[in-house]
Amino acid sequence: MIYGNINNEFFEQQAAVLPKPLCEALHYLKGQDLAGHEAGHFPIELGGVPMILQVMDLTTSPRESHYPEIHRKYVDLQLFVSGGPEVHTYFTDTGAETVRSDELATARDILFYENRPETAAIENCVVMQPGAYAVYFPWDVHIPGQCDAEGPKDYRKIVLKVPMDACL
Repeated sequence: MIYGNINNEFFEQQAAVLPKPLCEALHYLKGQDLAGHEAGHFPIELGGVPMILQVMDLTTSPRESHYPEIHRKYVDLQLFVSGGPEVHTYFTDTGAETVRSDELATARDILFYENRPETAAIENCVVMQPGAYAVYFPWDVHIPGQCDAEGPKDYRKIVLKVPMDACL
């Protein structure tokens, strides 16, 4: 998992150390008017790599209403645009989790794990504010969309799905 902010003074250095498709994806997101972009799913191509742009208007909710998720074909590049904040927790997939719903073979490329009390001890946390981004690789179990102690808030985020095989 990688965490940063497109408005950080070190953005160029942060982006430069990533595989080329992820670097191009971050630069693309930084250069777009994402607050004014229509919501939905859009196929795009950056540097010859087909990607999926998802523009979402959502509401945060308590941790217990979310399930840990992973993706195998895509790297999830999530950019927080406005509202919120949105809390993400994450941990490394060790293979010890119980599958709740497996949609990896579908276009969604998503697998949800059951919530387990033991997971709380290994979850790490980041708080997404405007400009913050998180990069989740196929081994990064993540639980986005959580509210903070102040309760649910509306927010806008962008998820750019980058094929993992293009990053190798």
